[in-house]
Amino acid sequence: MSSTIREAELGAGASKVTPLPARAAANTPVPLDHRIARNPGMKLDLGFMESVRSVNRSALERRVASLTKRRSIKADNQAAWLLRAVACMDLTTLNSNDTEERVRRLCAKAINPFRRDIVEGLGIAGETIRPAAVCVYHPFVATAVDAVRGTGIHVAAVSTAFPHGLAPLSTRLQEIEASVKDGADEIDVVIPRGLVFGAKWRELYNEIVSMRAACGDAHLKVILGTGDLATLRNVMLASMVAMMAGADFIKTSTGKESVNATLPVGLAMVRAIRAYFEETGYLIGFKPAGGISTAKASLDWLVLMKEELGRPWLEPDLFRFGASSLLTDIERQLEHHLTGHYSANHRHAMA
Repeated sequence: MSSTIREAELGAGASKVTPLPARAAANTPVPLDHRIARNPGMKLDLGFMESVRSVNRSALERRVASLTKRRSIKADNQAAWLLRAVACMDLTTLNSNDTEERVRRLCAKAINPFRRDIVEGLGIAGETIRPAAVCVYHPFVATAVDAVRGTGIHVAAVSTAFPHGLAPLSTRLQEIEASVKDGADEIDVVIPRGLVFGAKWRELYNEIVSMRAACGDAHLKVILGTGDLATLRNVMLASMVAMMAGADFIKTSTGKESVNATLPVGLAMVRAIRAYFEETGYLIGFKPAGGISTAKASLDWLVLMKEELGRPWLEPDLFRFGASSLLTDIERQLEHHLTGHYSANHRHAMA
C-alpha cells in the first residue's frame, strides 16, 4: 500500500492553506442563511495522500483520553448539549425484520422526539428540536418520505449492497438511483473494503465518483467500515479518497461490524477532514455510527468535534450520529435533569 503512494509523482509547488473557521463559543447561534458549499471533489492526488498517511495511534489515544476527562458538562449545560445531539441525529432502523409500520413509528418518533412533560419542563415548547434525518433501507424510502413530508426531516437511504458493498457496481448504482427517485435526499453508501486492503485507490476513487453522480442533488455519505479496515492508516487514506471523490460526509461504520465507531478512529477521520479543508477550502461532514447508544457517549463525540474542528461542526449539515437507541437514553437523561429520577425505558416511546 505505502509503495503505491510513494511511487506517485508529487505535485509541484506548495499547497494553499486555508485556516479553519473561527472557533465561536458552543452556544453561539448560527445565521439562518447558514449553508455549506457542497464538496465538488478533486483529482485523485496520491502525493497529498502520501503527506497524511502517517498516523500515530498512541498520540490519538492520548488526545481522546484528555478530551473525555477534561470536559465535564453538567446541569443545564448538559441538557443543552443533549438537545444538540438530538438535532444532529440520523434516527435509524436497519433490521432484517423492518416493516412499513415500524418505519412509520420511527418517523413519528423523529417528528415528536420527547414526551410533552419533558418539552414543557425544559421550556422548549416553541422550539423545533428533531433528529436531522431518518435512515432506512431502500424499500422503505417512499414510506419515510411520506411520513415526514413537510417537517424538514431528511430521509437517508443505505445503498450499494449495504452492509458488505460487494454487489456489481452497476447494481449498486441502480440502487442509489432508485432511492433518489423514491425521494431520498441523502444516500449512505458503503465501500468494498477489499479495495482499501489492495491499495486500489484509483478504482475506489472511480467507484465513489460514480456513486456521487448517481446521487444527483442528494447528499452522499460514504461509509468506510472502519472496524474492518484494521489500521488507522487505512482509515485515513480511505477517508481522503472518499473526500477527493466528492463525498459530502464520511461515516465510520455500518453498525454491523464487530467494532463500530470509536473515538480514536473518529479523531483520525476528523483530522483527515481538517487536512482536506486546508487543502481545498471545502467543509466535509462526519458521521460516527454503530455502538453509540448512551447520552454520555454522545457528549464525548460532541466535545471531540468542538475541540478538533470548531463550532461549525456542531450543526447537522456537518455532523450526524447514526443511532437507533441513543434517543431513548437522551430522553431518560433529560427527564432525570428535570425530576432527579431515572425512568424505565418503556416510559419513552420506541420506534
